[in-house]
Formats: sequence, structure tokens, C-alpha cells
Amino acid sequence: MNKILVKLYVPLIEQEYDVWLPLNRRIGNVIKLLIKAIYEITGGDYRPNKMPILYDKLNATPYDVQLTIKESTIRNGSEIILI
Repeated sequence: MNKILVKLYVPLIEQEYDVWLPLNRRIGNVIKLLIKAIYEITGGDYRPNKMPILYDKLNATPYDVQLTIKESTIRNGSEIILI
């Protein structure tokens, strides 16, 4: 399987989503895809002022945008935050 299912929290709009993430994409690219998807889902209500960062929800550690999802500690069922 080349995707994993995670729970994504977006505090800016107080929403959470179950999201499939591709293992071979860099986290920086995944963030851009998430921004676009959330923007479309919310009808344009989600507009971050600057590039958000993905964090591990359990320990509040930011993920390195240069790593792929597979290289990171993100796994099936992980809870992540987009701030």
C-alpha cells in the first residue's frame, strides 16, 4: 500500500479530517496539497497567511518538510496538526 490514513486537525478552522497521505511525497508537498484540499472543502474559508507546518499531535514536534512521509514518523492512525 502506498498511502496511509491519518487524522488531521486544523485549529484555524476548528475542524478535523481523516486524510490519506501518499508515502512517497515530501511533507512540504503534502502540506501544499492539504492547503488546496481544505480550501476547496471549506469553500474558500481556509486561507493561511503563511505556509503552515505539520506537527505530531502527541508531542508537538514539527515534521521536517524535506522528508517523505515514509521517512518520517507518520504512520497509519497518526494524529497530526496543521498550524
